Amino acid sequence: MRGRLGLPDAFFDTLNEGSHSTRIEHQEGALFAVINDVMFNFELTPSEIATLWVYTHQKLLVTARLKPLRSVDSLRESVRRGELFRSPAELLAHLLRDQADLLVHIVRRTSVEVDGIEDRFLSMRGAATRTDLGGLRRVLVRLQRLLAPEPGSVFRLLARPPRWLHAQDIQDLRDATEEFSLVLNDLAGLVERIKLLQEEVATRMGEQSNRTLFTLTLVTVLALPINIVAGFFGMNVGGIPLAENHHGFWLLVAIVATFTVLAGWWAFRRRRDM
Repeated sequence: MRGRLGLPDAFFDTLNEGSHSTRIEHQEGALFAVINDVMFNFELTPSEIATLWVYTHQKLLVTARLKPLRSVDSLRESVRRGELFRSPAELLAHLLRDQADLLVHIVRRTSVEVDGIEDRFLSMRGAATRTDLGGLRRVLVRLQRLLAPEPGSVFRLLARPPRWLHAQDIQDLRDATEEFSLVLNDLAGLVERIKLLQEEVATRMGEQSNRTLFTLTLVTVLALPINIVAGFFGMNVGGIPLAENHHGFWLLVAIVATFTVLAGWWAFRRRRDM
């Protein structure tokens, strides 16, 4: 690359730095771009995102990457099919559109998964675990964090474009960036939707925990009268009442039942007041 392409040292310095911050800059009469993209075998995991370094000049476009990326493969297939490009800038715009198309696919695929989780949650047919939602949200937030700076960097570049960029190239880059911005907005909306669904799941789990605690409390309250009576009559001391009464057992049953009913009434009233 150094000997045959005549690339500037700044490009190799960028590669050696290993910076993954998304940006597009105008340096030494050329465009330097650092783009975060999705790997070819994408399985919706954070480890499947890699960085693409791009150098674009008036008659040249060079990309460097450590791992295969889907947008680059899509651009390669377009070239193999015979699609014509008038300039390297159009190649760059095509690359950005391919990146946006892949992000649309990711958003749609995740939306289907979230729809399934939400349907199961609303129909009470299955447990919508916060772990599944949390995994989807982490991936989308990571994509959003890595890709969100890209539209801003392109718009800043287009405000003062290089002289060799044609008007049509500038328009193509602007259109591709606007499309990418719309996809990022959809991604942000999906992240917010997952967040709301997580909150609903947490609320339902809290309600279930409260009902369980109330049931345990009710059992404890209902068992309280008989435990107190049994504790008193189980003392090995003299003077135990009703010890000589032939109906003493049934009297105690009536007393315990009365206090149990009163305790249950009090517990249910407290629940309604809350």
